[in-house]
Amino acid sequence: MSVQPIPPAILDAVSRADLSWQPILRQGLDAVMRAEPLYLPTLAADNYLPTEQRLFAAFALPLDQVRYVLVGEGPYPRAESATGVCFMDGAVGKLWCASGLSKPVNKATSLRNFMKLLLVADGQLAPGDTGGAALAPVAAAAAATESGSIQTLAELQQNLTRQGFLLLNASLVFRSHVPPVADARAWLPFLQTVMAALAGREPKPTLVLWGKIAEQLQKLPETKNFPQLSSEHPYNLSFIQHAGMQELFGPMRLLRADAQ
Repeated sequence: MSVQPIPPAILDAVSRADLSWQPILRQGLDAVMRAEPLYLPTLAADNYLPTEQRLFAAFALPLDQVRYVLVGEGPYPRAESATGVCFMDGAVGKLWCASGLSKPVNKATSLRNFMKLLLVADGQLAPGDTGGAALAPVAAAAAATESGSIQTLAELQQNLTRQGFLLLNASLVFRSHVPPVADARAWLPFLQTVMAALAGREPKPTLVLWGKIAEQLQKLPETKNFPQLSSEHPYNLSFIQHAGMQELFGPMRLLRADAQ
């Protein structure tokens, strides 16, 4: 059975990914078309996030540089926040303020809890005390000149990229009228194609899964030989205390400007 053509607007978004990924992304979209022929044409005619053709923004990281695949649930449900990169909120600039984390960071619940996890893992916050009173002096020190701490979300994303993180979502889109789990189900053949490409690499990347929707990737045969870590989604406060995530991210010192 012939595959229907991928909508031009979706293909244009593919052209913005790194060249190493573009053939794989097209194969993944063909897989979506075979599984659900009306999904991509319907999506292309709909309103969805991220905007500005950033559907595949995460694939700016070349294929041969991927060491970790971090999978979240879906884009932030706000146009200014959804960037096409997992939990990177486009509305966030500065990370710190005089009283703690900046207001935009606090609004981005997943990002806020991830930063608190990093501070706990680095020994700057006590595991059971990550509230405003404990956070304020830590943030003030981080924001100080010559602190050695990163100051912006862009720097945090750069540090993750240097570590080889491909920052994906289980659903590449958010639509207010479609349950995230439904969009994630439609994108599963696409992600299966991506995982198949990564499965051919040695060493295999570590799969880091945040939340129940992301954990659906564990069922794919392509991921069975990947090193894997999973946790609740970071919008849960309990994520801050997740020992496995602290162990993974702590040594990376992602909040340091000199992180390697």
